[in-house]
Amino acid sequence: MGRLEDTPAVVDVAQHSPADAAREAFKRHAWQEAYDAFGAADATGSLSAADLVAYADTAWWSGRPDEAPGIRERAYGSYLGASDTRAAAGTALRLMQDHAFRGAVTIASAWLGRAARLLENDQDSREYGYLRLMQGLVAGESGDPDGAIAQARLALEYGMRFGDPDLQALSLVLQGQALITKGEVKEGMKLVDEATIAAVTGELELFTTGIVFCSTIGACRDLGDLQRASEWTEAAMRWCERQSVNGFPGVCRIHRAEVLALRGALAKAEQEARLARDEISRFDMRWAMGESFYEIGSIRLRMGDLPAAEEAFRQAHEVGRSPEPGMSLIRLAEGKAAGANMSLQRALAGERSRPGRARLLAAQVEAALAAGDLATASAAADEFDTLAETFGTPAYRASALQARGELLLAEGDVAGSMGRLREAMDLWQKLDAPYEASRTRLALARALEAAGDADGAGLEIAAAKATFERIGAARDARAAAERLGGVAGAAGAPAGARVTRTFLFSDIVGSTSLVSVIGDEAWEDVIRWHDEALRAIVAEHGGQEIRHQGDGLVVSFDDPDSAIACAVAVQRRLADHRKAHGFAPSVRIGIHQATVTPRGLDYAGVGVHAAARVGGLAAGGEILVSRGTLDRATNSFPLGDSRTVELKGISGPVEVVQVGWR
Repeated sequence: MGRLEDTPAVVDVAQHSPADAAREAFKRHAWQEAYDAFGAADATGSLSAADLVAYADTAWWSGRPDEAPGIRERAYGSYLGASDTRAAAGTALRLMQDHAFRGAVTIASAWLGRAARLLENDQDSREYGYLRLMQGLVAGESGDPDGAIAQARLALEYGMRFGDPDLQALSLVLQGQALITKGEVKEGMKLVDEATIAAVTGELELFTTGIVFCSTIGACRDLGDLQRASEWTEAAMRWCERQSVNGFPGVCRIHRAEVLALRGALAKAEQEARLARDEISRFDMRWAMGESFYEIGSIRLRMGDLPAAEEAFRQAHEVGRSPEPGMSLIRLAEGKAAGANMSLQRALAGERSRPGRARLLAAQVEAALAAGDLATASAAADEFDTLAETFGTPAYRASALQARGELLLAEGDVAGSMGRLREAMDLWQKLDAPYEASRTRLALARALEAAGDADGAGLEIAAAKATFERIGAARDARAAAERLGGVAGAAGAPAGARVTRTFLFSDIVGSTSLVSVIGDEAWEDVIRWHDEALRAIVAEHGGQEIRHQGDGLVVSFDDPDSAIACAVAVQRRLADHRKAHGFAPSVRIGIHQATVTPRGLDYAGVGVHAAARVGGLAAGGEILVSRGTLDRATNSFPLGDSRTVELKGISGPVEVVQVGWR
């Protein structure tokens, strides 16, 4: 399979040929240096088949995955021309992996078939063990865990016979994953852990190590063992940094984003997910790209940004990742319970793996109850209980208990419901999962209300509201406040109560001219980047996006300091991008604090219009703040010119002040 030791060792690079220099740089994992040297040697025609294999790996690790298959095909042809069918078969299997990672299933299958023909009469070889391994992978992907286990066990025998630690580790991972899929979790994780120890101790090749890490973290995620997934993710990221590799960090970051989101660090989670997407995009790994888009959508859904969440789920769907249960949860938030219920039933009908079904069942219970379909909710809760017991992890137990508690409440068993929900909330709190714990609090509040304990219900709702506000789950915070009788104010505020908020209005300057110059398609890319960048910064500063207006955002903050700090961060982010990439749109920002009346997810009052007018006065790259708002800020900010202006529709003059940010 083209192991590193197949390439000759070189001590003094200066005294040897470009091919020797390339081999030496390859050993040091100096990927760019090795890539350049291999290219120079290739131009002289001095690369052997083994060198071409190393050249292909170098292209992959240095961030040029598109070049790797073509170079590897040349190595395959060279081996075949030399009648080295074993090496040719091993290279064909790596080509299968190259194309499978990119989602080119037909081409990958063709290379697998070619390897099988080359090894048909040569079964006493290490390469034949890898063939069995790949056939097991195909069986597992096609929903045949028993077939995967049989092939993996045979591959493991070959790995033991030929003393190949990579083949042994990959076979153990495949067996473990298949056993987990069948519900034999303890046995499966034992094999996965054994393989991962080999990766941690440096016994395996780079590519194998990356696959083992990703497989282990994925297995932990599938089981809902998020603490374990977090620990392995950090270990994998450290490994990537030590080896200077670019092929796996994006995949690891997806899992890191999942853990951060569970912990309630939504802004940081979104940053990791978007960085993962950017890293993965260079490698055209469609499955991983789909996971990154889905995680972005999931985080945006928690933040309450339904349009951005839906766009991310659609992008996940476009690259082959199911948008469920995320898309149905959006429909549920929009009040379309019947449609969400039916969509989840269809998704479950097509899902065969136990981990896949577990990820859908909690949403199915929620949607079915909202649609009044108790029979479907009951069946989903029953299956979820069984899977949670099988997997045995706290996260799945908590989720199953919550689903059961909400079902019992719908069936009229208030006491039983409160018991399950309290147990679920305790588990979520032990897992340090504030969003899930707060959602469970709201369900518990409904049970307490049904039991006649209005005060107890109010305490749970107020606690949930405070947590939602702290982590930036704006829509859930607003819904909790509405249940308390008011929105965005203190707990227990009467309906229609006035609240004080600081509003930030942003807008891209000269957008019409830009569109005419760069075209609609390029402009859509600019807007997408702009929205993603600004939303991440807004979330970091505790802002609540109210709406997307024109080419900018309307955001509310609890206080002027957060709003001004956010505006400064936005302008600096745009300037940094302009410096690094040559362009970023020019954005103007206006900030004004006002006392307003909440209206659903929006606010009403003359103060909102005043904030919009302040924003309209700003120039590109400028931050304008009303003097009264600045006077209420507790932090000091560098200030520029001030002027007194008349705002259309607003009585009396208003002083606006420029805030420096450079």
